[in-house]
Amino acid sequence: MTWDIAGHVVSDVGCVRELNEDRGRIVQPGDDGEQGRRGVLAIVADGMGGHSAGEVASELAVDTVHRAYYERDGAPGEALVAALEHANRTIFETASAERRLAGMGTTCVALAVCDGHAHAASVGDSRLYLLRDGGIYRMTNDDSAVGELVARGLLTRSEARHHADRNVILRALGTHHDVQVSRWDQPLPVRSGDVFVLCSDGLSDLVEDEEIAELVTGQHGAEAAKALVTLARSRGGHDNITVALVRITAHAAEPVAAPATREVRVIR
Repeated sequence: MTWDIAGHVVSDVGCVRELNEDRGRIVQPGDDGEQGRRGVLAIVADGMGGHSAGEVASELAVDTVHRAYYERDGAPGEALVAALEHANRTIFETASAERRLAGMGTTCVALAVCDGHAHAASVGDSRLYLLRDGGIYRMTNDDSAVGELVARGLLTRSEARHHADRNVILRALGTHHDVQVSRWDQPLPVRSGDVFVLCSDGLSDLVEDEEIAELVTGQHGAEAAKALVTLARSRGGHDNITVALVRITAHAAEPVAAPATREVRVIR
């Protein structure tokens, strides 16, 4: 089985903000060896901090996770967590060294698809969804005040969408020297037709999960990502909006002709 992995990113400033402090990236190594060793990487980061500091934090997160993931040895899932931890230290040390950047931070969600398996790690409330067999599944938990209440059964997801504290996050890259990175316990075997959606809360605050599924299923490539951004903008676009899509297609391996051999006779 061989895998075709297509990725697309759309990032938009929205209708209210002057700066886009979101960053998104899809990395598809051109080298076959690196592609086989580490696969395709998708990252979305949503920065925060005054005087353009959020923009700096999210850019550092994407650049550092990209570089650190491909440089590190070991299993992909472990490398992904280590890459986010490295990004956390880089942002924290940069903010500590430059006064105008003090207090900056960023959410970050990252997905790696390698050798038929998906691996994910996240900090903050940027999300990862999986569309599979007509359903949509939220694959990360929000590191937010209302996310904790949902996890404890004190709020429903519907109630959380409209809660006054829905944007109060509990963890971010760069705000402390150390950070707890959320990760899957096991890699997820991918299937042909799977689509992963990574997004900042500029999308998830305004677009329902089922609407994400409908738009992504009905369109392909960058057009699906653009349609999601357009819908969020039509509802006010009060924040920056970033969407990254990763679509998986499987192909049967080409049969390999058996080499000619001499006839072997079994003598009984």
